[in-house]
Amino acid sequence: MGPNFKRSLDSNSTDISGDHQTPVTISTHTFPPLETHKVRLPPKRTTFQKLGHRLCEIFFPDDPFYRFKNQSFLRKWVLGLQYIFPICQWVLSYSFELFRSDLISGLTIASLAIPQGISYAKLANLPPIIGLYSSFVPPLIYSVLGSSRHLGVGPVSIASLVMGTMLSEMISPINEPDLYLKLAFTATFFAGLFQASLGLFRLGFIIDFLSKATLIGFMAGAAIIVSLQQLKGLLGIVHFTSKMQIVPVMSSVFNQRKEWAWQTILMGFSFLVFLLTARQISLKKPKLFWVSAAAPLTSVILSTLLVFLFRSQVQDISKIGRLPKGLNPLSINMLYFHGPHLALGIKTGIVTGILSLTEGIAVGRTFASLQNYQIDGNKEMTAIGLMNIAGSCSSCYITTGSFSRSAVNYNAGAKTAFSNIVLAAAVLVTLLFLMPLFYYTPNVVLAAIIISAVIGLVDYNAAFKLWKIDKLDFLACLCSFFGVLFISVQMGLAIAVGVSVFKILLHVTRPNTVLLGNIPGTQLYQSLNRYENALRVPSFLILGIESPLYFANSMYLQERILRWVREEEERIEANKESMLKCIILDMTAVTAIDTSGIDAIYELNNTLKQSSLKLVLVNPVGDVMEKLHSSKALDLFRLKGLYLTVAEAIADISPIV
Repeated sequence: MGPNFKRSLDSNSTDISGDHQTPVTISTHTFPPLETHKVRLPPKRTTFQKLGHRLCEIFFPDDPFYRFKNQSFLRKWVLGLQYIFPICQWVLSYSFELFRSDLISGLTIASLAIPQGISYAKLANLPPIIGLYSSFVPPLIYSVLGSSRHLGVGPVSIASLVMGTMLSEMISPINEPDLYLKLAFTATFFAGLFQASLGLFRLGFIIDFLSKATLIGFMAGAAIIVSLQQLKGLLGIVHFTSKMQIVPVMSSVFNQRKEWAWQTILMGFSFLVFLLTARQISLKKPKLFWVSAAAPLTSVILSTLLVFLFRSQVQDISKIGRLPKGLNPLSINMLYFHGPHLALGIKTGIVTGILSLTEGIAVGRTFASLQNYQIDGNKEMTAIGLMNIAGSCSSCYITTGSFSRSAVNYNAGAKTAFSNIVLAAAVLVTLLFLMPLFYYTPNVVLAAIIISAVIGLVDYNAAFKLWKIDKLDFLACLCSFFGVLFISVQMGLAIAVGVSVFKILLHVTRPNTVLLGNIPGTQLYQSLNRYENALRVPSFLILGIESPLYFANSMYLQERILRWVREEEERIEANKESMLKCIILDMTAVTAIDTSGIDAIYELNNTLKQSSLKLVLVNPVGDVMEKLHSSKALDLFRLKGLYLTVAEAIADISPIV
């Protein structure tokens, strides 16, 4: 009943061809006549061509040089200048309308950036003036090199916390302030060097090891730790633990009840309620974004006036004190490149660099997607890295794109990166003329500003979504969350990375295999678990492999397939059905294979042959076909062993099984 088939395997193709078949009936299944199609090898390529293609896919997946194709020499120079300095893309066509929008946006984020800069510097155990310095130089550098139109640049809470925690564990910011400041600048330098290197060498995929799930947990845990640390300022406690874990922090809060100051508590919680209320108003009515943006500066102004007017009655309230006037002093001579603490500076720089880079890229892409434009991730890494290198030489500490500033910038109608120049100009005016006004600013208000800023990092909805969609992602989120709370911030980050890597290894080493069945009346073969009407084909076991086949999972897949065979034979024996004769592997989703994977196919074929079972491969993709051909593994499947579809395989093999 079966037709004559002719197969040929040459350097260009493996052919499976045949005449038209008469319908084949197996039990209740009737298979329509099918023409068996050829399974071809991909076009020949040299080793250098393959290597070049692979390297391009790894390092240049976005093909950044496409814009230079078919352009004149002069045009290529112009495009190259615009690629290196994105400011050249919009500055020549800049108009008054764009300037007006950017001016409003820049002044709006300045009202948020000035109090935040002072607050976050204290979070990093640095002098408050360093926070203002860090809101002047980095935005200027980014406006020239950055490609995002809406990214608001400056210090951020999480990176400030991590830097403060890691450095203060080894160096006391109180007993050794000069060394601490040197290490902060040094850590910023190495953070920038690391970030710029990732961008220049196009290694941005490294930061992808921090999955969104683990970041949600890490950010939430860090936000809670930051908030609890601010209880020192809110309650007026003088002697407070330097540890960051939740247990010692809460113990310190209640053990120092005698130091609680009612005046500080009253002022702190009053302004905290004001800030949180303003935040809720802006969340519920986005058009009133300016309420939340102006609230921190309003709090600073009001609290400073209150302390100044009632300074004789509120002497116990801690104040910022004198801040030096003037531009950023150079700090290149303070960079710490030798000595016993160099390793601490490098380690702190890399950790804070990863965190700030992850946040900056995520924020930039978020707002770019809202306005339907793209940013080059590697270019952004380079811009942020060079921004921090320049900042480390001009008395700045780690900075990146801030979500709160960027959200305000976006809602205020920013059109270009010029809003960052306006921000820098506003900070410049503050540094030159307004520094004496901060003398009476109470530290308790800075604590309230920090709490109101970081509380938004506790994303309950995102965690609940993880629980609904992926329990493993939710577990990763919880691990990083509790790691930060109960162990340490850096250990929480390490746990977050570890869980992410473990998840990758789990998916890589234990890929999914699925049992397929025929959907009646069609030539489709889908999962028996997903489709209730899908039916098993007597004498056939059809398996789909949903992963590349290589050294990390080849043994598992071999054992798992043999287990499928054993379970199927037990089921057949229990139900007294037709004996199993053929195992079909649908390799459509097997995107790659290595020598271990090929060896696994050899061994699997030999094992099945000893049990009088036939192994058939269906639709291996180009690279897989090429390697199977090069290894001579295709010789095992020359005779009725290689097909383009499952339907063709069953229609062709059915008469002989």
